[in-house]
Amino acid sequence: MTFQPDPHALRWRVHLISPPGQVHAVLMTDLGRAHFWAESAREEDGLITWVFPGGQTWRGEVLENVPPRRFAVRYVGGSVASFDLADDGSGGTDLTLTDADVPTEHRAEVAAGWVSVLLGLKAAVDFGVDLRNHDPARTWDQGYVDT
Repeated sequence: MTFQPDPHALRWRVHLISPPGQVHAVLMTDLGRAHFWAESAREEDGLITWVFPGGQTWRGEVLENVPPRRFAVRYVGGSVASFDLADDGSGGTDLTLTDADVPTEHRAEVAAGWVSVLLGLKAAVDFGVDLRNHDPARTWDQGYVDT
């Protein structure tokens, strides 16, 4: 298997023990996103204002919100990040993240960043734990993965 073989999209999967409705609720709410993804991610009129550690901000629109199956946003740099949620047959969720149209020069960093986000989601949803350090002096730009 070639690592991330699709030149137009990054794809990652993660299995969660929580049901799709619970996972979707975390993705689609301000409080949910702030619990694992960004310092804040407030939605107003279909636009999410993201504030990341270190002060980086992004404003992107919610493109799809189909509870409890799909949530998609215009993400940093203009890519489209889609979360597809499927019932695993045992009460949990198989989540597939697709980030389409990531600029070639950013693919490696973005691919790694999504691993961090998805594992943060798993910790938050399945175990109620926030893995991030919340220290503006210890961010991704300084080589910290727990931001």
